[in-house]
Amino acid sequence: MGLFRAKGVVYKPVENVNLGPDSDEFYLQANVKAPRMAGFPVKIFAWFLESRIFGRFLLYILKRNNLIHKLVTNAELKESPVYVPMHPFEELNEQEVKHIDSGLSPSEQVQQAINCLPLPSQKIVNGLKPSFRRWTIMDYSKAYSSGEITPCMVAEQLVTAIRESSSPPMDMAFFINYDAEDILRQAKESTRRYERGEPISALDGVPIAIKDEIDCRPYPTTGGTKWLHKFRSCKGDACCVMRLRSCGAVIIGKTNMHELGAGTSGINPHYGATRNPYNPGMISGGSSSGSAAVVAAGLCPVALGVDGGGSVRMPAALCGVVGFKPTFGRVPHSGVLPLNWTVGMVGVLAGTIEDAFIVYAAINGPLPSHETSAIPLPKVYFPLLQSTNSVSNVILARYGEWFSDCGDDIRTCCSQALHQLSEKFGWKTVDVTIPDIESMRLAHYLTIGSECTAGLSSYLEKLDNAESGWDLRVALCVYGSFSGEEYIKAQKLRSRQMQFHRNIFTKADVIVTPTVGVTAYPIFDDALKTGELDYINGAALVRYQIAGNFLGLPAVTVPVGYDKNGLPIGLQFIGRPWSEPTLIHIAYAMQTLCVSKYRKPQVFYDLLQKD
Repeated sequence: MGLFRAKGVVYKPVENVNLGPDSDEFYLQANVKAPRMAGFPVKIFAWFLESRIFGRFLLYILKRNNLIHKLVTNAELKESPVYVPMHPFEELNEQEVKHIDSGLSPSEQVQQAINCLPLPSQKIVNGLKPSFRRWTIMDYSKAYSSGEITPCMVAEQLVTAIRESSSPPMDMAFFINYDAEDILRQAKESTRRYERGEPISALDGVPIAIKDEIDCRPYPTTGGTKWLHKFRSCKGDACCVMRLRSCGAVIIGKTNMHELGAGTSGINPHYGATRNPYNPGMISGGSSSGSAAVVAAGLCPVALGVDGGGSVRMPAALCGVVGFKPTFGRVPHSGVLPLNWTVGMVGVLAGTIEDAFIVYAAINGPLPSHETSAIPLPKVYFPLLQSTNSVSNVILARYGEWFSDCGDDIRTCCSQALHQLSEKFGWKTVDVTIPDIESMRLAHYLTIGSECTAGLSSYLEKLDNAESGWDLRVALCVYGSFSGEEYIKAQKLRSRQMQFHRNIFTKADVIVTPTVGVTAYPIFDDALKTGELDYINGAALVRYQIAGNFLGLPAVTVPVGYDKNGLPIGLQFIGRPWSEPTLIHIAYAMQTLCVSKYRKPQVFYDLLQKD
């Protein structure tokens, strides 16, 4: 196919690229050339891609037309590849933080986090109380401690709510698996601890859901498939789940996800399309779709997800909740499916940034002894949120053309939120240029696809294609077409982007963007049984996500408003490596300015019955 070979880009050396606002670097919008497909058309397309006769040619055309050949495969660049985005720890001298001892248990770290929280009286901003708010970890803890309600009472209501939301006419498809008896057993144990006056931590009795990409007994880990658990058994809890259990949390089941995390809509042909609590006719986003939706719907204050390509932050933004992804390596990855080991991180979805912080406190920390690292363990600092108003001189970097490459309602809402931050706290926004963003998106796609097929290769060899959804079959064909040479080129682009971002962080504390380029879009009936291919919307949803994953940077999304149809909009902050305290401070500041305008979803369960 040399006759059709696309000429590759010759990238300038990093040191010759101007990252300032006056840069002549061209902003290339996503060049997606693939129509939406679902139902019978996606079956035909998958058959052709899987064909030995047509498949290779079709894949070549797809990759060429979508600029993978031009921007990655045939590109020329001098940077050495970086295969794992593990950053050496450095002291950042962050404001209003405290150092946390490395020897503390998860429950002790939770208490340290709670000691950093503002008093309730400090949470009222400009005299405005929220018109709607979800119940927080501290609401549950205080209600249990006072005897006003018990974990058993909450668990019984929860099981009823899960059954109702999982059945017609609602069919919200929040969960792949839950076990009412196991939920009630955990709740009884927690209730007994409160009766004795011996709760383990503020998380004791608090319901938490787990994405079905993370091992969690007594459930199989399906990864959203009908087959993976047949080849790979779940032998125990993932490290992050063990840490939550050690704090007394009640694990309520495995949430729905896009099959193998290979899509952005959350439409799963086996377990149902996870529906958005703000409008059940709309997508919840993926791939941690169920985890975002259960938090939005009030079934739990917090859920765990895995963020390999915005898979925590994207559905969080679409469902109007907080999504927090720590620095690569901050949370142990043991017990997580091997789908994306250099771009994926366990993340937290929560109703508030305080709850995301508390759960982050529980799950972060040194790697288990069987995992080794050549890099010294990073120190842990927690933000003193009662002193967020004292955090001064924060500089936010904004790349104007990229920031504005989204829907009108999103652009307006996010710009207003940024202006509010500046007005209230006096923080400055500086204009920068981040080159080659579309190249980074494609290099990340090539990386996550290659890692997925490599990580699952022994299982895929035994797989009958008929057991997979049609959209996943297409994705696996594309993933399997990537070569070793292309993977190395992608890692060279990773190295290049890491250097660009390192330079930007010498001038700013965080990079600010909208979280997604579009708000939630409709779930169409033709996608329910086959899944769908919608790469145009998919590219818009991941537009601002990739640096967090590909470069291993921490990032957080906070709800800041709604579009004209009442669908949530999120604003994202991307930080320096290991700068979680500063990100949490900034997210908390943003939340305090927006919380009075938060709206109740159409689907919502009040488990504490305080309405």
